[in-house]
Amino acid sequence: MNTLALGPEWLSPDYLIETFSLPGILLIVFAESGLFAFLPGDSLLFTAGLLVAQGKYISEPLWLVCFLIVLAAVIGDQVGYLIGKFFGPKIFNRPNSKVFKPENLEKAHEFVEKYGPKAIVLARFVPIVRTFAPIVAGAGRMKYRTFITYNVIGGIAWGTGVTVAGYWLGQIEFIKTNVEAILILIVLVSVVPIAIEYLRERAKKKRLAAEAPAAGAETTPAWANRDRERGRHAKR
Repeated sequence: MNTLALGPEWLSPDYLIETFSLPGILLIVFAESGLFAFLPGDSLLFTAGLLVAQGKYISEPLWLVCFLIVLAAVIGDQVGYLIGKFFGPKIFNRPNSKVFKPENLEKAHEFVEKYGPKAIVLARFVPIVRTFAPIVAGAGRMKYRTFITYNVIGGIAWGTGVTVAGYWLGQIEFIKTNVEAILILIVLVSVVPIAIEYLRERAKKKRLAAEAPAAGAETTPAWANRDRERGRHAKR
């Protein structure tokens, strides 16, 4: 199989699976779940399911592949949670950092407050976010029992869902002959939530910037009036 790599060749799903087989998949899933972002999680799992269906490079049965992937994902999140719990305040105390700044921790905390613990499940399906979500949960002191519950749910939904999708869809002739396009589509769909959030945040900043002068215009006359009143009383 020859798929299009959306980055270095060593990060392409087919290269990783052909070279390291199932152990390589598990290592990457573990790392992406709480240690290192920018790894091909979704496309890797989809390709793994596809190759299980073809009996190529992965000889283990589908149920075992899914179980091990879920296990690696859950353990990876656990490590991320512990990193956030013990080192979170130090990690997110870098005002000049684009990623580990306090503002991001506050936003993540607000996100969890808004959507509740299910944010841990939703984050599984968003690249990069799934790496930092457990770290933020630990830094934000989310209850461990709550975290582990939703961590397992998210790990099962993501690890099993994407892999099984690759397994079943990989048996369709159209999918077999258009693997490159399917993998690109998976990556594009997975980054849609990030793009939407970015646009919302940008629109919010523009709105606040536009409202600031108006607010200043409303408050300025009040201050000016009070100062004028004080000046009149002083002259009297």
